[in-house]
Amino acid sequence: MTAHGGELVRDASACDLAVVAVDAPDAVDRIRGWVAGGTRVLAYGAHVRADLLRAARDAGADAVPNSAVERRLVELLTSA
Repeated sequence: MTAHGGELVRDASACDLAVVAVDAPDAVDRIRGWVAGGTRVLAYGAHVRADLLRAARDAGADAVPNSAVERRLVELLTSA
């Protein structure tokens, strides 16, 4: 996504936006940690896992189904 001003980093302390799959191990706990530290989070997952998407939203993430992740990511990167 460098075309939209983003740069991929793996160091969570060096990011402004974290992108995480809702079905990743400890995803909700990681989301809570990022949000508490002031990092915006985009979480994504299968539309049939509404429970996980809801949990991610409840933890403070902007959570979308897989079909919307690219569009939402571009929106977040270009609105900053």
